[in-house]
This record gives sequence, structure tokens and C-alpha cells, in this order.
Amino acid sequence: MTSMNDTDVAPAPAPGRTGRNHPFRRLAGRGLVATVAAVAATSLAAALARAGGVDFEVPDGGETIPLSGIAVVTGFFSVVGVVIAVALLRWSAQPARRFVWTTASLTAASLIPPLFSGADTACVVALIALHLIPAAVMISTLARSLSSRTD
Repeated sequence: MTSMNDTDVAPAPAPGRTGRNHPFRRLAGRGLVATVAAVAATSLAAALARAGGVDFEVPDGGETIPLSGIAVVTGFFSVVGVVIAVALLRWSAQPARRFVWTTASLTAASLIPPLFSGADTACVVALIALHLIPAAVMISTLARSLSSRTD
């Protein structure tokens, strides 16, 4: 009986493709998965806050922020974060460091409007949390992906 060791055998790449994964595609894929996770986490947190009595009513416009609006805005700005990460991967010598600095600054700036919205304290605290939750998911995932860009 003869045994065969196939550990060194790899299938041929599809026509028109190279055998290695493109770093931009890999980063974008991880970013889109993180976007889905950020939207889910933020939507869950918003639903829990609403169930706990937070009305998400902002007096300036007199409107209540719907849960679907929170999900859409989270998804949009998460994708913006992925675009920033891909751009920094392309044009920066230190993409992970620049990404963390840029997105941490943008996150800090995003915390200012809820403070001046005129909403009640519970709403302001919930809105700040709803900014920090997706920021934590997106920044940590994308920074880790940028720092391990050679994997």
C-alpha cells in the first residue's frame, strides 16, 4: 500500500486570477462583515434603550429617531470607515496608526452633536453609546486588519 502526501499540492487558480488574495479585497471583506456586526450591535442597543424608556426624541426637530434610521446611519458611516481604511492601506506607510488616529478623531467629533441637541439626559447618553458601539467594532476590526496586512 502506498500513501501520498498532498500537503504541497494546491489547485490551480481560476483563469485570469492570481493565486494570492488581494489585500484591498480582503480588507473590504472584513470591513463589510464588521459593518454588519456594527449595525446589528447598534440596532440591538437602540432597541434595548427604547425598551428601557429612551424615546430618542430630539427637540430641535421635534422628531423621534426611528430604529431603522439608526441602522442606516450606522451602516453608512461604517462603510465610510471601510473606504478610509482601504485608502490608507493604499496611500499610507503606516495605515493602522493613521486609521486609528483619524477614526478616533472623527468619533470624538461625532459625540458633540448629541451633547448640544437639547434632548433629555437619557437620550443623550444613549446617543453617545450608539456612537461608541459601532466605533469600537469598526475601529478595532479594521485597525487589526491593517496592522496584519501581510497575512
